Amino acid sequence: MQIGEFSRKTDLTIDTLRYYEEVGLLRPTRTTGNRRQYCAADIDWVNFLKRLKKTGMSILHMQRYAQLRYAGNQTIPERLTLLQEQETQLNAVMAATQANLDFLHQKMTIYHKIQKSSRP
Repeated sequence: MQIGEFSRKTDLTIDTLRYYEEVGLLRPTRTTGNRRQYCAADIDWVNFLKRLKKTGMSILHMQRYAQLRYAGNQTIPERLTLLQEQETQLNAVMAATQANLDFLHQKMTIYHKIQKSSRP
């Protein structure tokens, strides 16, 4: 499929797809007319990249992951390391978020107690 259809199927703009190619995240094949050509596996890969982005992984780390992926299965240990590092960062974010939620809940509990005690 060509870039327009691929853009619709991945919900990424054509400019974003071109950027992903420019920075090495995506490597579409080319037709004899030098048009980008994408396949179903590229959709899966882009969806994976989108998930990595949602985890907060930096473009630099995504680029490294893409390099390793394109190099083959012998790089799986290094890819696992990158994913484990991202997991560590996500766990830290989750812990901080949970601490903030706990703080809010404590404050709300205090306010509920004040409301109950001030009712006639």
